[in-house]
Amino acid sequence: MAPQGYSRFQIILHWVTAALLIVSFVSHEAMKDGWRAFLKGQEITGTGVPVHVYTGIAVLVLVLIRLALRWRRGVPASEPGANSLLNRVAGLTHAALYLVLVLLPISGLMAWFGGVREAGEVHEVLFNAGWIVVAMHTAAALFHQYVLKDGLIGRMMRAG
Repeated sequence: MAPQGYSRFQIILHWVTAALLIVSFVSHEAMKDGWRAFLKGQEITGTGVPVHVYTGIAVLVLVLIRLALRWRRGVPASEPGANSLLNRVAGLTHAALYLVLVLLPISGLMAWFGGVREAGEVHEVLFNAGWIVVAMHTAAALFHQYVLKDGLIGRMMRAG
């Protein structure tokens, strides 16, 4: 049986992950500069690189915890009478979001700690794809809140 709502821990993980993605976005230009310096064998200065790297590691850990909780506890069922097409799109968007949020830090770690240039290129593509999926996720939440007015955002604001 599906839970009535997300647990407090699931909600906290969701919002902490969202905040870390903002930190990752803000620090990505410094990381790009650091990556170019790394490839040239130059010294890397500033805090942008470590912030980006440790943020990526934190995102990976939190997403893996979220996936484990999702598997173990489940997620709330769709609202009765919900549009089946929207439910399918939501499921695909969530799957894409989780996939990107796992592969993005793994590719970054492979590039940075493994020196795999191709992984750095994959990381850059995933970074851009990730923001598209995050934008879709956010737009859908706002659509539910302000157009459908079905209270969907409330499920990620209060434990159930």
